[in-house]
Amino acid sequence: MIEPRRYEFQVEGVPIVGHLFLPAAARPRAVAVLTGPLTSVKEQAAGAYAGALAERGIVALSRDHRTFGESGGQPRQLENPFAKVRDIESAVSALIADRDVPDAPMLGVGVCAGGGYMARAVAEDDRFRGFAAVAGYFRSVTAQTLESASHEIARARAAEARWRETGFVETIPAVAAEGGDVAMPLREAYEYYGTPRGAVANYVNAFAVQSLAYTATFDTLGAAARIQVPTLIVHSERALSPALARQFFSHLGGPREEVWLSSSGQIDFYDRRPLIDAAADAIVDFFGRHLSSSVRLDA
Repeated sequence: MIEPRRYEFQVEGVPIVGHLFLPAAARPRAVAVLTGPLTSVKEQAAGAYAGALAERGIVALSRDHRTFGESGGQPRQLENPFAKVRDIESAVSALIADRDVPDAPMLGVGVCAGGGYMARAVAEDDRFRGFAAVAGYFRSVTAQTLESASHEIARARAAEARWRETGFVETIPAVAAEGGDVAMPLREAYEYYGTPRGAVANYVNAFAVQSLAYTATFDTLGAAARIQVPTLIVHSERALSPALARQFFSHLGGPREEVWLSSSGQIDFYDRRPLIDAAADAIVDFFGRHLSSSVRLDA
């Protein structure tokens, strides 16, 4: 098991804290930036995959996005996908500038909502040489979805106005045993984030209500056609929105493959070692066939 080292950089003046996993091999296969699920921190799913990839020869960075975990930023527990894309791009810049990080192709790897966030980052940043999404959620924003979310968006905008006026951050639980007014109502989400299974010390079970104005208006499905780099989609029929995963896959503009695994649901992908190993093996195999080690990070 590879122990990570603390890794720090800044995004728009805000300190970011991550874990950098360095493989034992002198010449890594690639360098990967990882982004995890909604409200998650670096020690959860993103860290699990970063460790697995490092064991397979890939330098891997998991980190706390702004407003979460050890990273700075206000308001706390704000889930802003647009800002998370900028965090990803800044992580790429930090790794490229770091003389201690070897030259190798840059990969973007996202889990669950992080798959959608990473898709937008890869579509917008030509420094990436490959993209992998594990149990990714690829939201499509249409007039109909905006209409159905109009109440949530209005609530979020009111909460943000109060925060700007008073500094008070209205939050709801990320998960709760009984569900209700929470960010993630799935029972399996509670069984991960709400129990010792996934509730690491760095995690806060809270979601800023103003986040809803950002998550409801963030489209990821539309990014697929703009992604020209080799892309791997790892999913399950029992994971979140397999139909959207297939739709995203069908719209990709570059070389692509999909791997369908068996799971009991979505959350299995966060911490079940057989699934993590299978996904990591698929990532290494796919990019081993599609990327040249001679590609420079800053090419």
